[in-house]
Amino acid sequence: MGLKLFRKSSKKPGDAPGSIVYVGENKTEKIKLQLINFHEKSVLEEEIPTDKLSIIDEKSGVSWLNVTGIHDSELIQKIGTHFNIHKLVLEDVANTNRISKIEEYSDSIYVILKMFYLDSNDEIKMEHLNLILKKNLLISLQEYEDDVFEPVRNRIREGRKKIHESDSDYLFYALIDAVTDNYFVVLRKMIEKIDTLKKSITHSTSKDSLIIMDSLQDDLLVIQNSIQPLEKIFLNLNEYESVLINESTMIYFRNINDHITQILSSLDVAKEKLSSLNDYYLSVVSHRTNEIMKTLALVATICVPITVIAGVFGMNFQYMPELSYPYSYPIVLSFMGGVGVILFSYFKKKKWI
Repeated sequence: MGLKLFRKSSKKPGDAPGSIVYVGENKTEKIKLQLINFHEKSVLEEEIPTDKLSIIDEKSGVSWLNVTGIHDSELIQKIGTHFNIHKLVLEDVANTNRISKIEEYSDSIYVILKMFYLDSNDEIKMEHLNLILKKNLLISLQEYEDDVFEPVRNRIREGRKKIHESDSDYLFYALIDAVTDNYFVVLRKMIEKIDTLKKSITHSTSKDSLIIMDSLQDDLLVIQNSIQPLEKIFLNLNEYESVLINESTMIYFRNINDHITQILSSLDVAKEKLSSLNDYYLSVVSHRTNEIMKTLALVATICVPITVIAGVFGMNFQYMPELSYPYSYPIVLSFMGGVGVILFSYFKKKKWI
């Protein structure tokens, strides 16, 4: 997988606060702006040009602007200026090294999350997700087109009563809930990978197993550092004085906190399994080494008396009556073989082999 906790940044120490500097993989793709507007039973989906942000201002009901791509600093600035987003928020939007957090501003609430999901190859991917809640408007800014929001989009398209009759704060909750629910999927995949690796180690130990183990450990560290800050931040929402979140929606955010607690517990289980896997690997290697040494010792033990016999009859003294006997050679070979068979049978009876 190779999840990265920190990415290279071109931001220099001493840059002015609010400077929009993209931190992440070099990308040249054009940023996409996807708008979903819904009101009562009507739903409108459209991709809007980057120079037509005013279209959103004309909409009634709840609007969800999903921005795919955060590498164009000029466009991020343009979006921020049009929707009156604080410059510190815009700085964090483009900086993928920022940890998960929630902040309240006079007319908005800003959340950073790390979104984990399984790609088409069943590998775990992570991206930097930003959610900005405003009155009747939710702006989500993400790195890539893949995300975990399709179930939420389908609920909007199908005209589900709860989401259609609620304000933008419920949509805000629904997206956060989709992200946190997918943490369970990712952690189950991690545990599945650990169990698969354990079975592999049982049959064969190799350097590849150590490399995979080290990679899993790094990935778990990234996931832990991404999820750990979420443990209490949604509980603190009830301390905010913002009118953007209705009291009826607040209980849903407390439910998210319960999910985070369960996720952190599952993360501890995954870490324990991986830690025990290291011990298991060493014990398997030790056991196999002991088996090899045991086999070599038994072979040496069987060969010692045979070697002694061969040594006696290989001394080549002039007066050795056995040397002139025509059947000496087959008799000695048979005797040596018999000694080997007797020793082998004895070790087998003692269950040493």
